[in-house]
Amino acid sequence: MRGSRQISALSARRNTLPGVLDETALADWCVQYLGASLDRVVFRSGFISQVVGVELSSGLRAVVKVRPFQSRIAGCLQAQAALARGGFPCPEPLTGVTLVYGAAVTAETELGGGSPLPPDAGAAPFAALLARLIASAPAATSVSGLSPSPPWAAWDHPGRRLWPDLDEHGQNLNLVRAPEWVEQAARRVRERLISTPRPVCIGHGDWASQNIRWTGHAPLVVHDWDSVIAQPEATIVGLAAAMWPSEEGSDTTASIAQTADFITSYQLQVGREWDREEIRDAWAAGLWNRLMYVKQEAAEGGGAQLHRLSAEIDERLVHAGLG
Repeated sequence: MRGSRQISALSARRNTLPGVLDETALADWCVQYLGASLDRVVFRSGFISQVVGVELSSGLRAVVKVRPFQSRIAGCLQAQAALARGGFPCPEPLTGVTLVYGAAVTAETELGGGSPLPPDAGAAPFAALLARLIASAPAATSVSGLSPSPPWAAWDHPGRRLWPDLDEHGQNLNLVRAPEWVEQAARRVRERLISTPRPVCIGHGDWASQNIRWTGHAPLVVHDWDSVIAQPEATIVGLAAAMWPSEEGSDTTASIAQTADFITSYQLQVGREWDREEIRDAWAAGLWNRLMYVKQEAAEGGGAQLHRLSAEIDERLVHAGLG
């Protein structure tokens, strides 16, 4: 989940999960929930969350995930399972949500391999795959517990202040100083997106290249299903349009031209031209995401995201109908 994001030492200490599944606990968990003994650990990775690749005595290879408990994870698994059953390229959940020392632990099939698709291939393949996901996903009314969305998609969060009470790293961005234009833009974006409610659908809230692997131009697997969201179609697409070229270890975000390419490519893929308000909502949703980047960077003392967005903010506000 958004691995390119820098995290302060304080929030890192607050959110890491050392020792939740050591070798002994992991072996016991595999027997209890996967029905076979642990043969070997293939890999361990992760920072805020633990991701452990395992091979079992049954021959099954699975990925075990450990992260801070959120009630929305159950709904995410429900949507992921439905998509996997329908043939969408994603791992299939092997368990429901289990609790180990208060952390959420789940397992899914291992679907490794593939490679990133370079951004110079254009937005069309990424937009087409998102359109396939939205069309294949279960109805939002059949999946409960997806609210609130992750903070970078939670312009409709229930908190009383502008930013969510806590971001994904456990910090309160309302207490972080940033340039006033960041606050003003975020306030206008949020007011726009919560003032015109539209029907919601199931989508993926972290539609970045780092979460998608390809074989040539054919999609192989989409990862990070804790980022399932239930939001209006245009805002799901707008989020994706703002982040799709991002790869892990990089602070790359979509340029204005790349954002426009994605939004246009999506409409061509679904065969429906959006009205002006839908297009504006898409740009607004992507701008919320970019403003969150900047606000989080401000907690670290600033950086490239602030400089990049300061050069784009006026044009992005115009596209969002807020200029």
